[in-house]
Amino acid sequence: MFERIADVYDLMNTAMTAGLHHRWRSRAADRAELSAGNFALDVCSGTGDLAIELRRRCGPSGKVIGCDFSERMLELARDKAVRLGMPDLLFEWADALELPYDDGSFDAVTVGFGARNLADLQAGIAEMTRVLRPEGRLVILEITQPSRPPLSWFHALWFDRIVPRLGALAGDREAYSYLPQSVKRFPSPVELAAIMDRGGLGRIRWILLAGGIIAIHSGVRTA
Repeated sequence: MFERIADVYDLMNTAMTAGLHHRWRSRAADRAELSAGNFALDVCSGTGDLAIELRRRCGPSGKVIGCDFSERMLELARDKAVRLGMPDLLFEWADALELPYDDGSFDAVTVGFGARNLADLQAGIAEMTRVLRPEGRLVILEITQPSRPPLSWFHALWFDRIVPRLGALAGDREAYSYLPQSVKRFPSPVELAAIMDRGGLGRIRWILLAGGIIAIHSGVRTA
């Protein structure tokens, strides 16, 4: 599915969020609390927008890797990085449930709009925590469901009806019908925080953006 939608992925993200997804990724990158020279990993990196935000914070003296299991997404991410003058930003194939990196390799790990696609969320969070250094940060940016009207009504209308129609116009209604289904299955912010706690993270915090449609969680590897 992600191979099929790769070439319209950026356009659809902009259409679905009125361009706000860039701001949300920037806020998520801020939560990673990176400095020049740090090492960071972006899991489920897609076309690379969050990895690019991390690279801006680590600078040329740091190292950022974006990993994904869609080869076409990775191709587009590499092209984007070159266009932006970041040829040293690496994009590699990887399975989020079996990351090919050593324990304690990164100062921060992020995942933007990808956690709800993991076949085993608990295992994925444990794996991302494994590759963090002690006191390193995991940041999860995801769509969530607002619980209070009228925003909850708008959310249901937008994701259940309008997004699939936008997907049909883009040539893949099935993929963009999957999106609202995956959001409904994803844990609430409180439940996600509990999963992060069980995965070995501490000092867990989250913020809600866009009236409660977007959640950014962060946690620190404490052991």
